[in-house]
Amino acid sequence: MNESTESPRPVGPDWLPTAIAYQIYPLGFCGAPAVRPSGEAEVVHRLPRITGWLDHIVSLGANVLILNPLFDSVSHGYDTLDHLRIDPRLGDEADMDALIAACRERGIRMVLDGVFNHVSEQHPIVRAALADGPGTPEGEKIRWSGEHPYGFEGNSDLVELNLRDTAVQELIAGAMLHWLERGIDGWRLDAMYAASPEGWAPIIARVLEQRPDAWILGEVIHGDYAAFAQVSGAQSITQYELWKAIWSSLRETNLWELAHALGRHQEFRDGGGLTPLTFLSNHDTTRIASQIPDGRDLAVAYALLALLPGVPAVYAGDEFGAAAIKEERAGGDDAVRPVFPDDPAAVLGAPQGTPADVDPERAQDETTFPPLTLLKPEAAPRILEVHRRLLGLRRRFPWLASAQVAVRQDVLANEYAEIELTGTEDDERLVLALNLTDDPRPAPSEVLDAVSGADMLDGTGPAEAGMVPAHGAAVVR
Repeated sequence: MNESTESPRPVGPDWLPTAIAYQIYPLGFCGAPAVRPSGEAEVVHRLPRITGWLDHIVSLGANVLILNPLFDSVSHGYDTLDHLRIDPRLGDEADMDALIAACRERGIRMVLDGVFNHVSEQHPIVRAALADGPGTPEGEKIRWSGEHPYGFEGNSDLVELNLRDTAVQELIAGAMLHWLERGIDGWRLDAMYAASPEGWAPIIARVLEQRPDAWILGEVIHGDYAAFAQVSGAQSITQYELWKAIWSSLRETNLWELAHALGRHQEFRDGGGLTPLTFLSNHDTTRIASQIPDGRDLAVAYALLALLPGVPAVYAGDEFGAAAIKEERAGGDDAVRPVFPDDPAAVLGAPQGTPADVDPERAQDETTFPPLTLLKPEAAPRILEVHRRLLGLRRRFPWLASAQVAVRQDVLANEYAEIELTGTEDDERLVLALNLTDDPRPAPSEVLDAVSGADMLDGTGPAEAGMVPAHGAAVVR
């Protein structure tokens, strides 16, 4: 057999197999105004609020913090003005250095949201391009639609950069390396799908050449994830197919859909050593607790997130049963990007709809981000405990990150499934049994842990020994 002379594509830093992520949208989380004040805005030190949550993140079992945009921008963070400056609504470089140091002290790695595909129409690059026009060196730094700047997904205020331009590539790689040298550990490349993988390839290659320990996660929604990663050089891709299949199969009581998506999940990973980012909610989607009518079935969703291969990411608030619906309108994302309190303990037991931050000194901020709202506040401590138990299993069996997935076809039904997870060693084998019916059923073998949706939501009592609980899941040997 002829061996390839090409070097294998990097599949991520050595810490990736044990990564469990926690995602925060800082502008909403920290209670910043939704729109940056005009002129030279005063720096307000809100970023330290995140520091107050780091011990909670560790207690959850997570060791990677993914932060959505925190660079200087006009409004929601995806209309960037300066990739090298912290948004004054959040703080300054000293606040950022302190947060990085606090993460390091706790063994938490930090990943930033790289919004490089597009920038604000007020960005200096765009202004220079508009002044010189198409066909000029400055004009070549942005994309054009005829004589007009090309707006990202039809938004004229978000102008797409031309990633094929070498000067733009140098600027993006320079910004990525700047923050990596400042102490972060990786990048989530926003809207990576909008530019071709060939456009990203030289940028990622330059970054990984200098920082091979960095994690590069690409936001890709549709298409062949493995092929996109292979060409671009990204080590991980957002697994939107699996995200959709989880909530849809549970909502429609159709675990055949989930089985099909798990087959695709395995194919993507086989196609190039890809380590996908798995999730149930994020800053762009309706919360998982608002996707599933029967809240008891959330126990099944949480088990899938914790046990399936990839890098599981908990979106801040989901571990308490946060509820919110994304709407397709201006400001329709605000509900899924709420304000959090300084202290995680303030979330537990809070009445539904209570503002997360009732500090009168912050009332003058006039933030339009809504407060964190829970599906069932009295269930929040139990939902949190379920997350800790399931993610504890994930930490106990780190081989799950790269496990092979197979669904037992002989027992698969709309309401029941058994998912086999196997590693490379003989003793690396678990089965995740899912039950969407109203009745418990015998587990196929020894139960390591079981999660009852009814107990999690309503405190009805733990699952019966040796059974897969109704509207629940069991992890068996």
